[in-house]
Amino acid sequence: MLELAGIIILGIVAQWVAWRLKLPAILPLIIIGLLVGPISTLYTENGEKLIQPIWNGEVGLFPGDGLYYFVSLAISIILFEGGLTLKRSEISNVGPVITKLITIGTLVTFFGAGIAAHFIFDFSWQISFLFSALIIVTGPTVITPILRNIPLKKDVSAVLKWEGILIDPIGALAAVLVFEFISVGEGQAYTKTALIEFGKILLFGCSFGFTFAHALAFAIKKNFIPHYLLNVVSLSVVLLVFVESEVFAHESGLLAVVVMGMVMGNMNLPNLKELLYFKESLSVLLISILFILLAANINVSDMELIYNWNTAILFLVIVFVIRPIGVLLSSRGSDLKFNEKIFIGWVGPRGIVAAGIASLFGSKLMAKGEAGAEYITPLVFMIVLGTVLLNATTARQVAKWLGVFLKHSEGILVIGASKASRLIANYLKNNNRHVVVIDNNETNIQKCKNMGLEAMTANIYSDTLTDNIELNDVGYLMALTGNSEINKYALNKFRKQFGENGSFRLVNSEEMTDPENSPTEGLFSHTDDFIKITEAVRKFPAIHEIVLKDQEHYEGLIEITKADDFIIPIFLKAPDGKLFIISSFSKEFKDVTKGYKLVYLGKMFESANEMPGKKNEVT
Repeated sequence: MLELAGIIILGIVAQWVAWRLKLPAILPLIIIGLLVGPISTLYTENGEKLIQPIWNGEVGLFPGDGLYYFVSLAISIILFEGGLTLKRSEISNVGPVITKLITIGTLVTFFGAGIAAHFIFDFSWQISFLFSALIIVTGPTVITPILRNIPLKKDVSAVLKWEGILIDPIGALAAVLVFEFISVGEGQAYTKTALIEFGKILLFGCSFGFTFAHALAFAIKKNFIPHYLLNVVSLSVVLLVFVESEVFAHESGLLAVVVMGMVMGNMNLPNLKELLYFKESLSVLLISILFILLAANINVSDMELIYNWNTAILFLVIVFVIRPIGVLLSSRGSDLKFNEKIFIGWVGPRGIVAAGIASLFGSKLMAKGEAGAEYITPLVFMIVLGTVLLNATTARQVAKWLGVFLKHSEGILVIGASKASRLIANYLKNNNRHVVVIDNNETNIQKCKNMGLEAMTANIYSDTLTDNIELNDVGYLMALTGNSEINKYALNKFRKQFGENGSFRLVNSEEMTDPENSPTEGLFSHTDDFIKITEAVRKFPAIHEIVLKDQEHYEGLIEITKADDFIIPIFLKAPDGKLFIISSFSKEFKDVTKGYKLVYLGKMFESANEMPGKKNEVT
């Protein structure tokens, strides 16, 4: 009981440490596992591990094959969750570079690492290609923490993010297929019978996954499952698919759950996001337990197997030869610059799925007496730890050295996707500013996307927004919702990460009555709240520009806007095109000269004296 409770506690502590230090969780999890496992035998009195995963006399958590059963079920849930994230629409929209990375790049890693392992370690081709299939996977759980606080150019961060998301289930599927191909041979020549068995695995794995995915989706759509049981029923179906597929074709269970996840992830299910959140939470707990157990299960003798120059050579070949070649081939003819390609080639940490499946497959092949299988688990763990440590400690400096480090965060995050927000965001986009709109209203977000705006459905009370590496270039924050408390909360929570250059929110009705104490972060003016802006946009849904003569002209126009509820000043535009957000302290601009423009929302100025220059309407 003490050991089991300790694993859960240590796992959650490791997750917290990873969050606090902005590291991939896999790093502290495996280190803790090694400390309470093989390394602990060096300092305990009886020379035994502090945590012994496999039952050994009076010590251990799982008798017999219990650990392998637990690992199999845990991996099946993790792979199902990974399959849910793989969508056809995302593959078609991420661009040719990412598409090539998960195709050409995968093949380069598979064949390159397989050939390297065969000749460096003298493995059989089967074991060599199983190893190479396992290290295909990078995964968002290791990429995101490394890049979260490195402000990169948008294209570079997008490529790395989407490669990690999309290659996770693809790499897992490749590893499963290679393992199953090895299993049907059982160390013998691949006869016609063996190939038939492999075909059965593909048939039952794909058919079970496809059939149960549609069956569960049908039950969800027809409300056959009460809402409070949805998550646990889905979990039980995943386990049922895994077990039943294993009964009909041994080793087909993992394939079945990956297929099931991929099929369901591409369906229009009303509760898919809720289901995905539940699986993500469950995956965090399972990963925390799983990797401490797997690392603790490694023996000192396993570590001694890879304590040689061959391991170092293989690691260097994978990091400095195979990964860069895969990236360079995948990015040929793209708009990426050479330094950007080199950086993407440098950042390739291996992920959680690789380490988990390696331990499971290595143990199973060792039990079957497959030559070289004892190397699989420690070798993959070494690649995972080595690449994560290397990238986590060097990515920031390498980004600066290669010139892909974003020096100025000029992007703008707009919170709230109302009609006024959409007009403002569209104006910013048309003036070459990276703008992202977030809201928890999916209808408004879809309207943004229909306008060609970058928008995402998000809850500001959730921590997931801070994990989005595509917001690395955001340095301005504008809270435009109709709820004053939400606007204040958004600024307090995200000011440091997304608003270092400026954080602004709409004033509320109480602040409008006290102009002398108008908040410094107030937007536009102390006379314009959400209701006034909404009414102005309802009657005059357009944004205009007016050329200014001088400082006096600017201040005069600001006074006019205060008296007219349908004219809202929003930006001051410099002659070079640079935009300045107008706050409720609109007189803070003291050097307005001829050539500047006042950008305003709503009704156009009427007097000729108010419009000395050419008007440029943007709707």
